[in-house]
Amino acid sequence: MVGTAARRPLRADAQRNYDRVLAAARDAFAAHGAGASLEEIARQAGVGSATLHRHFPSRASLLRAVFRDRVEALCARAEEHTLASEPGTALFSWLRDFNAYAAASRGLVASLLHDGRDAGLLEEDDDCAATITTAAGQLLREAQQLGTVRPGIRTEDMLTLVSAISLATEGQDDDGTQAARLLDIALDGMRLPQCGHPTPNP
Repeated sequence: MVGTAARRPLRADAQRNYDRVLAAARDAFAAHGAGASLEEIARQAGVGSATLHRHFPSRASLLRAVFRDRVEALCARAEEHTLASEPGTALFSWLRDFNAYAAASRGLVASLLHDGRDAGLLEEDDDCAATITTAAGQLLREAQQLGTVRPGIRTEDMLTLVSAISLATEGQDDDGTQAARLLDIALDGMRLPQCGHPTPNP
């Protein structure tokens, strides 16, 4: 997993319970925020509260696991786009994924860092950010080498821009249409004038 020491291997049944809790938590935090009921998460996972707490002793540990899971999924999407599309389309498709990730993860990060600003959490967050930056940088370099994206664009600036769009529309763009429009404007500014546009967001 990103930014963590390897977990001790679990028995098959315990691993299934772990995965069910993680999946239920991912859905619950996306729907209800970082304060989602742990009891409801356990119920949706089909396990008891004791099982949930055996795998995740605190809310923070469950939030961390969901956050890492999202980072891993986001970085896996970068590879999928690279295999499926030419570099420019791969980059722009992944930036749309990143925009959705930023919107979904902001409340989790805020909750993780709210109380005491634990040094371990900050270090873990930095590790996840570095992993995302590496994936984004590879996509950007390939698009620039092909001549799809303007030279001089930096990975950190690109990610900051997309995150800012998500932040600016938070709480006032329930269906994501405004964020999608703003992101399309930003992507238009990244393209070289002679390059064609990838298919826009529906």
